[in-house]
Amino acid sequence: MQIFPRREAFHELECDFSSFDLEAVGTCLAFLDTTAEVYAAFDKHFERFGLSAGKFTILMQLYTAKRGLSPSEFANRANVTRATITGLLDRLEREGLVERKAHSNDRRMLTITLTEQGKKLVDRVLPEHFCRTKGLMTNLTSTEKKTFIKLLDKLRSGIPALSDPSWDHSNLTI
Repeated sequence: MQIFPRREAFHELECDFSSFDLEAVGTCLAFLDTTAEVYAAFDKHFERFGLSAGKFTILMQLYTAKRGLSPSEFANRANVTRATITGLLDRLEREGLVERKAHSNDRRMLTITLTEQGKKLVDRVLPEHFCRTKGLMTNLTSTEKKTFIKLLDKLRSGIPALSDPSWDHSNLTI
């Protein structure tokens, strides 16, 4: 399914809207298309292990933390709601990959830990995951990878233009 208009439609938009910037829109669409393809590829990769990107993220957070984490720590780290984390944790717990324990100092709080089965799964996934991630980036030189990161940082700094209702566009040429 094609969500965005074809390139031919851009000429009309350029005529109808003085703020239309073909180069900016084209670059943004290329970025979004690539991002969607990468996410779809990661989904297929994780499916082979019975995981989703969200489940993998939680397992990796626990694996690298080397300690239990609270649901709110997961939500803060992933920048998602506690409800989203709760659903993922419920599924991971049913699958025997994580367990909830009462916090050692505050019984009202929970600590999530990786089970032995969860650790074994992560140990099985990571070698292939790292190899496939390397394969994704194989066509970029070391210098290009560093430049890409810098460009993504620059792109990230423009996100308020989309998300912040109080963003001031008066400094742009329209």
